Amino acid sequence: MVFSSVLFIVYFLPLFLLAYYGSGLRTAVLFTGSVLFYVWGEGAYVLLLLALIAINHVAAHRLNSAGRWARYWLIGTVALDLGVLALFKYSEFIAVNVNKVVQGALLPEHHFELPLGISFFTFQLVSYLVDASRGRVEPERKPLAFATYILMFPHLIAGPIVRYAAINDELRREGRHLRLALGVQYFIVGLCQKVLIANTVAPVADQAFSTAHGALTTGGAWLGLVAYTLQIYFDFCGYSNMAIGLAFMLGFTFPKNFDYPYSAVSLTDFWRRWHMSLSFWFRDYVYIPLGGNRGGSAKTLRNLLIVFFLTGLWHGAAWTFVAWGLFHGSFLLIERAGLGRVLQRLPRPVAPLYTMLVVMTGWVFFRAKTFTDATAYIHRLFHLRHSGPLPVDTVVLLSPEVGVALIAGVLLAFPIWPWIFDRLGAPRLSRSPRITEPRMDTLQVHAVPVFVLLLGFAVSCALLASSTLNPFLYFRF
Repeated sequence: MVFSSVLFIVYFLPLFLLAYYGSGLRTAVLFTGSVLFYVWGEGAYVLLLLALIAINHVAAHRLNSAGRWARYWLIGTVALDLGVLALFKYSEFIAVNVNKVVQGALLPEHHFELPLGISFFTFQLVSYLVDASRGRVEPERKPLAFATYILMFPHLIAGPIVRYAAINDELRREGRHLRLALGVQYFIVGLCQKVLIANTVAPVADQAFSTAHGALTTGGAWLGLVAYTLQIYFDFCGYSNMAIGLAFMLGFTFPKNFDYPYSAVSLTDFWRRWHMSLSFWFRDYVYIPLGGNRGGSAKTLRNLLIVFFLTGLWHGAAWTFVAWGLFHGSFLLIERAGLGRVLQRLPRPVAPLYTMLVVMTGWVFFRAKTFTDATAYIHRLFHLRHSGPLPVDTVVLLSPEVGVALIAGVLLAFPIWPWIFDRLGAPRLSRSPRITEPRMDTLQVHAVPVFVLLLGFAVSCALLASSTLNPFLYFRF
């Protein structure tokens, strides 16, 4: 079940909200609804998730009472969490590569079906244990409350990665402050981003990346890359906004996950704006524990490369994802070495153009199935001898609807409308409580006219009812 589906919007969500609002046992209702939501898509895997929740709940309390053994409880439980993630997500990848190196069948190459959201809930479990061991949070006493924190359906499948410290006070209050109007606006805006833009431009991206290397022209390659650049942003940003909106409806405040990343003026700035909950997770639980930038240039280089190697691997068990991560990490190192200072002195449009060029080139590795496909696609992008008319299949896909979605996506990917609304003096909706993360204290939006929201909601629902193309890209991560 996905948020942008008729099943969720028409049946699950209204019935769930009726039970949630009408009950004095909101935590129990949220837990029950979240289990049903997960079971709908995963079935038996919910037992695995419940077992991990139980183990981590016990381990967190043992950290305060186990004395000198507390360290081993922490290491053992974190190793278990990451081991389960490695088993389901990386065991086949590891086996295939080891067998290639030894030129034999040393390890069995067994394929496991990936439990939905395993990367997200694993990182939440790890952050909870580490924060408890550092004394940043008190271990949750109530098993139901802790299970609800992990299983909460708005963030369970594809984030954002919500730390326990961000919602523990709200979790403990049955009489939560429900911000229905703000939640509905966030949800509808996210739904429109997903359905009206991401889903609409997706066929163009799919066609370009599946076109045979010899048939793809430079123009077709750039059109497909622009489409994919918009698709992946509005797909994931749309999901995050729907999750944030659902959280507001339930009385919780989730962290902001995107801050107009395509308007960044450097790769460093991009990673402060893109998938922010993941960026800050790696910063706090990997980069800083490794020493951050405190050990000199060589150690900083090592730490950044480790972080971006893991960032790439987190997104998928394939060397193309690793290459994407290291590609970004290399540019961050180059910016630290002096390019960042140069960008600050250049004319204003240069830095954003540089950033977009690097980001879009990186998306080729992210989208392509193999290195051969990725290098061939990049060759088409920058090899003008292959210029010419767009492939016939791509031209057919360029309907007026797709054209409007491409234009709207380009405009909405940058903070143009907030700037216009501010100049017009448009009112803002109430600001959410401050969250102790950089750039995460700005969860505020202009009040969108009700007519616009209703129109966008109606058109999105009509398209959902008539289309079967509705995947979420980040579900596989």
